[in-house]
Amino acid sequence: MTTTTNNTLAAPVLEVTDLHVSYGKVEALHGVNLKVGAGQIVTVIGPNGAGKSTMLNAIADALPASGAIRGTVSLAGNDMHGVAVETRVAQGMSLVPEKRELFSSMSVEDNLRLGSYRRYKAGEKNYGDQLDVVFDLFPRLRERRRQDAGTLSGGERQMLALGRALMAKPQLLMLDEPSLGLAPLIVKEIFNIIMRLKQTGVAILLVEQNARAALQTADYAYVLETGDVALEGPAEQLAHDPKVMDTYLGLAKKVA
Repeated sequence: MTTTTNNTLAAPVLEVTDLHVSYGKVEALHGVNLKVGAGQIVTVIGPNGAGKSTMLNAIADALPASGAIRGTVSLAGNDMHGVAVETRVAQGMSLVPEKRELFSSMSVEDNLRLGSYRRYKAGEKNYGDQLDVVFDLFPRLRERRRQDAGTLSGGERQMLALGRALMAKPQLLMLDEPSLGLAPLIVKEIFNIIMRLKQTGVAILLVEQNARAALQTADYAYVLETGDVALEGPAEQLAHDPKVMDTYLGLAKKVA
């Protein structure tokens, strides 16, 4: 494995150490290590089948029953071993899955309010206080708050999925392929919003096949290949790495 400068953080929000994921005799992840700090965007790029989504689901405890995990996942210094997915959400971990998993027959606002259900169940009196924050981030959702989620465009559905996750006031927001299936102009808008989210202090772990957009947005990056971290370093540095440029950006032949 080739590495660059370590992602050293005094108190990372997320720390993953020696993470292995197996399905029967097949190991999908081989000892992955990564860190994400508060207000930091960390991206994981790599080809299809590299294990990127498997890694996110393992961190969130959302793997299929056939998946087996070894290693350590810590959230704000707390070991998540044996902690159920619902409890991880309550403790500040939110995952926006690739398929978005919205309730199509429910309104935009009701989908958003479901995102704060754990806070409501915990007895927080101000559990809905993020609604105006989300509407400020996504004005189109405010305009469509009474519409059924199933009537939204692809870009609006992605905004709704992001907004619903933010309703939980997460410490860590994990995004699985947020640009998937979206038009280029909408992709640019989504990544601009992700940059704005960074300013709120939330830690963001971004899994993305659009390597160019991911590296332009992130502070730090990992390249995952066949279950191993092949490269890591500051995102700007990796964006100029010859292997990354050739394999993921298609730029090596254009550089003198």
